[in-house]
Amino acid sequence: MALGRVWLCGALLAVAASSHPAAAQPEAPTLTDAYRLFYSAHYEEAAALAESLRTSAPQTLENDEVRTSALLFRLRGLLNGQDERDGDKNEALKRCTACAGVLASFMTDLHHGQALARAALKTKPADEEALFFLGKLDLNYVWLELGLLGHKTGWDEYWEARKSLDAVLKLNPKHVRARVARGWIDYIVNTRMPWGTRWILGGGNKKRGMAAVKDASKMEADFFTRAEADFALWDMTVRERDFAVATQLAERLARDFPDNREVARFLSARVPSTAAGKQHK
Repeated sequence: MALGRVWLCGALLAVAASSHPAAAQPEAPTLTDAYRLFYSAHYEEAAALAESLRTSAPQTLENDEVRTSALLFRLRGLLNGQDERDGDKNEALKRCTACAGVLASFMTDLHHGQALARAALKTKPADEEALFFLGKLDLNYVWLELGLLGHKTGWDEYWEARKSLDAVLKLNPKHVRARVARGWIDYIVNTRMPWGTRWILGGGNKKRGMAAVKDASKMEADFFTRAEADFALWDMTVRERDFAVATQLAERLARDFPDNREVARFLSARVPSTAAGKQHK
């Protein structure tokens, strides 16, 4: 009888476990989790998760784009932590012991994604996904060179990004991410390049770039695509010192991404009394 009771208990436990598989095993992480980490400003963790996902799935264009974006912002944080004497970005890069590894990883994933997209476009020139991710990866490289490192280079990637994103928007004018990336191109050229170079690169227009991103932020989109548009618009308004609008955007972003310390730091500087009040609750 004792053996019978033991067997019966074991059988009941097995049935219970099989009827509740979700409780038995947590869901495996996905790129959605990497997006959540990225927009929460946990860039190192987002990059690490994107890389770990490659052990169980192919290294896709989206994976390369998420990881290069995370590595780009990780590098920005590391360089901002350096004592940049006389604005010498190269010296800041040399003093940063962790930067070389981050930069090398960025370039490896950049080249992998570019090659993957270009190969897809040879087979199907109007591949909307390949066109977008090629443009976005190129844009990440342009940001690296012009924004972080202060190098006046990356022209081939600039033209390829512009051509690719324009092609996406011709195929699909409602492609929100392409609109945001294209808006950044106009903004970068207008704000980072001297007049002569701006003319060679097709002008650039920060007002047009901001308008494109603002329009994109109002279009129907999924949660993380909308977040990308909102973060881009917030970044631009901060750069333009339009702090009233930037604060409104930051408050909305803080509700969606409460762990984002960059947004919290901005809000604490703009509305210290509100931030203090929240700390005392």
